[in-house]
Amino acid sequence: HYASVFYSHFAAAGMDVRTEESTARGRSDLAVQYDGSVYLFKFKVADGKQEGRALEQIRERGYADKYRRPGVPIHLIGVEFGERNIVGFDYESA
Repeated sequence: HYASVFYSHFAAAGMDVRTEESTARGRSDLAVQYDGSVYLFKFKVADGKQEGRALEQIRERGYADKYRRPGVPIHLIGVEFGERNIVGFDYESA
């Protein structure tokens, strides 16, 4: 559900948006290419045990690998949801 909300906003803004792109080790939830940069999103429902799992999963599973090219900035964004709210948000450049 959450990915579709983000997708609709980015797509309405005219960005190149791709959902559930497969890699050898899993699927990224959302990839947005805009203005020469790539933004990779992972959405997780927080289980209350450990925050930061969404961003960690992007790193562990190498979702950014297929986008690595000289001069292309890649941004990893992990978003964690609780009951109807964002409870965790992590960001880093790859």
